[in-house]
Amino acid sequence: MTESSQPEIGTVTTRVPSRLDRLPWSRWHWMIVIGLGTVWILDGLEVTVVGNIASRLSEKGSGLAITDGQVTGVGAALYVAGACAGALVFGWLTDRFGRKKLFMVTLAVYLAATAATALSFAAWWFFLFRFLTGFGIGGEYAAINSAIDELIPSKYRGRVDLIINGSYWLGAVGGALLSVLALNTNIFPKDLGWRLTFALGVVLGLVILLVRRHVPESPRWMFIHGYERQAEDLVSDVERQVEDEKGGRLPEAEGSITVEQHRTISLWTIAKTLTTGYPKRAVLGFSLFVGQAFLYNAITFGFGSILVNFFDVSSGSTGYFFAAIAVGNFLGPLLLGKLFDTVGRRKMISGTYILSGILLFATAWVFDAGLLNATTMTVCWGVVLFFASAGASSAYLTVSEVFPMETRALAIALFYAVGTAAGGISGPLVFSSLTSSGNVGDAVLAFCIGAGLMTAAGLVAVFLAVSAEGRSLEDIATPLSARGGKDGGTRPTPSAPAV
Repeated sequence: MTESSQPEIGTVTTRVPSRLDRLPWSRWHWMIVIGLGTVWILDGLEVTVVGNIASRLSEKGSGLAITDGQVTGVGAALYVAGACAGALVFGWLTDRFGRKKLFMVTLAVYLAATAATALSFAAWWFFLFRFLTGFGIGGEYAAINSAIDELIPSKYRGRVDLIINGSYWLGAVGGALLSVLALNTNIFPKDLGWRLTFALGVVLGLVILLVRRHVPESPRWMFIHGYERQAEDLVSDVERQVEDEKGGRLPEAEGSITVEQHRTISLWTIAKTLTTGYPKRAVLGFSLFVGQAFLYNAITFGFGSILVNFFDVSSGSTGYFFAAIAVGNFLGPLLLGKLFDTVGRRKMISGTYILSGILLFATAWVFDAGLLNATTMTVCWGVVLFFASAGASSAYLTVSEVFPMETRALAIALFYAVGTAAGGISGPLVFSSLTSSGNVGDAVLAFCIGAGLMTAAGLVAVFLAVSAEGRSLEDIATPLSARGGKDGGTRPTPSAPAV
């Protein structure tokens, strides 16, 4: 699709979805994963760096007049608030103007804001650009998750989505180890090391921007918005690449869908579809996001403070401990991801949420009993987050696949914003005081709140999770544009010669 292309609105029958879903895994899919999925590494780098440099920023000579609590409380809350706002704004624009345009814009916003954060000279400047960095990252969640799900074959969608979302923790590992290096005053002065950590995020973002230029627009978005010929040409080109790579002809695609094309869909129609067309799925999405947001945005933002205040770990060494739990977080989606496509969504989503909640309750109990030190506390957290990370990643997978195509990006944005606002804005503000107070009972309360909400979300998933494994997106939720289709997942059937 070129910039000069103009949509031709009409009624069209196409096999584009089934042609994409029957593709075997190929180099083209790796290009999608690398170009789009690597941004989660940046998010993990951002959040981890801030959590680990909080104590250093509050020290005399850092170049900023700011307290530890302001960094992990106000700064974290503003970052999440920015992410919520960015998700809503860019989510609506993504459904309206396409995935590709927006995932380029959102990354550019992130890069500019992160570069400005590295130049912070006052607390208000730091807070402003933490908000704007979150604004860009929030837009990424909406644009990227919708594009990935629409480009990855249904057979692999669950595991790929989980691993990509879980790659956040590769960034967390990098951020944790980077903070150890940057905070070493034998190498960098106090007012320079923390700035270099943000600068590295800019460098990585520029590399991702170069790779992302080659990622195409979603053919599913294209044929619904009047670009069916360009969608057909794109899929045909991909099929030729895959056949050349595999050395054989692809099987015929089965099934087509007839849609009445449109340029845009009103916000009212989208909102009505999400709330009245799929009320049970809306409750599911909200529950999953609130549970994981409280666990992650509330407690992990303050993990460094817990180590410093309860176990006398130096501020320059917290990165080693965070790197350890970050590895556990990444291994969860990596090792459990395939089971979401084989064992099934319902069992795995509910199981990972409930198990992580129970394990966190157990961690709170042994911590309250005074049986943990910094190392064993980190081991407990690593086990809890091994399961919680897979569950949290499945929240993004769920809301990106259970609503109609025309609402997908905004649905991701809406549930991310509402759930994260509930747990991600209030969480750091509340838990920063609980985890930094030095009172064991306060920290235990923080753990129990996160554990309770994760467990409750898992119980909701037991009853409301959708069995989406191996099914096409159009089967899970029929597009609003489908001629004669009904909301709720009726499989489209051929009604005209396919384009």
